[in-house]
Amino acid sequence: MSDTSNRQALVIGASRGLGLVLAGELAGRGWQVIATTRQGGGELQANADASHGRLWVESLEMTSADDLAALRARLAGTRLDLRFVNAAIDRGDLPIGEVPTGMFTEVMITNALSPLRTVEALRDLVAPGGTVAVMSSEQGSISRNTEEGYELYKASKAALNQLMRSYATRNADDGQTKLLIDPGHNQTRLGGPDAPLDPKESIPAVVDVLEAQAGAPGLQFLDRHGETVPW
Repeated sequence: MSDTSNRQALVIGASRGLGLVLAGELAGRGWQVIATTRQGGGELQANADASHGRLWVESLEMTSADDLAALRARLAGTRLDLRFVNAAIDRGDLPIGEVPTGMFTEVMITNALSPLRTVEALRDLVAPGGTVAVMSSEQGSISRNTEEGYELYKASKAALNQLMRSYATRNADDGQTKLLIDPGHNQTRLGGPDAPLDPKESIPAVVDVLEAQAGAPGLQFLDRHGETVPW
């Protein structure tokens, strides 16, 4: 996908961290980018103001059905070549038996249910041959869960992967590329300041994967190098 001059992307959850860098990287490569945030202003809006029309901002609280419906209405008629859903929270490192019910519900709604609701709600905006991508994590790999810790976060990402697999199975004939992306352990609010990766280095590799996989059939779970992550 070398010609991006007329390509359009929607990045859900771009106010900071990986989503912010992703929206900027796509715009820098010539994509037209719509980026969502829960609150206006900030670095995302500053980037949009300096983008010469390549990047613009929409408001969305992804966990709100009303907000999703309003965004869908505002984007009516838009044809997307890429829709990327980026959202995750972490509420600490507790053994699952110590996780309060409210915390479990909050993390599962944000990390698993809401991303797939967003995928479903905006499904028909993606052009035939376009890409539907969701930010996952190696932490969601059941076969690689061999170290202690962060049980709720891991469970939420495994649930996300399973729901995306169900979505892909149900929509196997729609001609859209479907990707779960593991960006690695990055220095973000979620990943912490001591993480080994800088988003400004890892996200360009992620975009390389998105562009290289455009048009590929089925669902794949890939890392930032384009290598398959085991389920």
